Amino acid sequence: MTAEPSGLRPAVHRFAVDVPELELADYQRAVRLVLRHPLITATWPDERALPRVRRFAGTLRRDLSEAFGYRLELHGATARLVRVKDQLDGTQPAVSRTGRQFDRQRYAYLALCLAVLGRAGIQITLSELADSVAGDANRITGLGLDPDHGPDRRAFVDAVGWLEERGVLRLADGSSAAWASDPGAGEALYDVARDVVFALFRPTRVVQHVESVSALLGRAMTSSGNAERRQAAQAARRAVVESPVVYHADVDPVVANHLRGSALAADVARLTGLRVERQAEGVLLVDTAGFTGERFPGTGSVAQAAVLLAVEMADRVMDPDGRRVKRLTPPDGNSRQQSLVGQIDAGLPTATLVRLDDTGPAEPWNTEDQGGPDESDSAGRLPFITDSFLRTAVGEILERYGTAFGAQWHADPDRLRAEAVALLERFGTVTAVPGGVLVRPLVGRYRHTVAAVKPRTVTETLF
Repeated sequence: MTAEPSGLRPAVHRFAVDVPELELADYQRAVRLVLRHPLITATWPDERALPRVRRFAGTLRRDLSEAFGYRLELHGATARLVRVKDQLDGTQPAVSRTGRQFDRQRYAYLALCLAVLGRAGIQITLSELADSVAGDANRITGLGLDPDHGPDRRAFVDAVGWLEERGVLRLADGSSAAWASDPGAGEALYDVARDVVFALFRPTRVVQHVESVSALLGRAMTSSGNAERRQAAQAARRAVVESPVVYHADVDPVVANHLRGSALAADVARLTGLRVERQAEGVLLVDTAGFTGERFPGTGSVAQAAVLLAVEMADRVMDPDGRRVKRLTPPDGNSRQQSLVGQIDAGLPTATLVRLDDTGPAEPWNTEDQGGPDESDSAGRLPFITDSFLRTAVGEILERYGTAFGAQWHADPDRLRAEAVALLERFGTVTAVPGGVLVRPLVGRYRHTVAAVKPRTVTETLF
């Protein structure tokens, strides 16, 4: 036998090893589907989703476990991805059918609905569900539920609608819209998908044993060097598929080392079919397949204003003839996490807490002797753009592209600025600080971007 020329050797892959090349695109579509929708039912996100996952169930279980430390479970007409979270993320809230973000009240009603449905039969009326949730809510100080009170009823309807969308509740008779308008004017009968109920609520710990939300986060493995490296590699892959952009300075040094390596880009590309772009400051997953629910730049007035603000900030920071931009040290990521932990823990019911010896906050990565932060300059400082500059820039954008923005934005430019900055922060382009924002390296991609207003038809839009 003769040796095969090196240029003709087949590539060796760690993932999707038993998937034929002709089916690889379908497998990658299934991976993206599960990562985007950790709960998949017969109707959510659509009727084709569950068959796609079942087709590659065995390989998906193995690859998702090895690559990310996730666990894929399939029961009945339900697929559930049990994920590991390395840190809290306040940028992906639950959203109602009307686009309203969930607040504490809606999250509480959602949890109570699941508790009631967990002990209910195969059918339940909307009024029965409301009465049971109200009975539990009224025993909780500061919560309560009065269906005749408009804000309470709207919050409860949002929680029920979230469950309806995902197939937990299926309308069998009547109308929920009439009840939502007036609880005494209508009724709705639901079939309860018990397999979805049990798949949806899968706590990793008994709630009464949780002393802090940080106890629900992933924990570092310390049994051996190989285990630590494997866990760090999984954390790096998780960061790439869960965040629009990952900066080396925002993760622990051992994770950043994996982000810099070529193996991670190859692994993620093999699994998802998406390209990982590596830069000196971090990595970016290039979404060419609609993997994420929200994209940037996107459509709509806020997204258009955001990208135009990014252009203005990039030009301001890099203008050689302008006044030098002040640079500040960005807020410590750990401090921001602890602040978010404190906000969540403030609602923890301590009366029912049962303390165990092994509970406690997640252990940080072992980062001794791993070096300091890695930012856009040697001091780790970022350009500071003031709120006054942002207000002026938004005013000029509205004047320059006046016909592209509705009257509501011209009447309230501060709201447009606030929402555009929030969008930029959500996508890792800026960090909001008192008095302004810190500009992150991703903004540099939008320097010299040219925007034009299309000819007006019915409405006028940017780009």
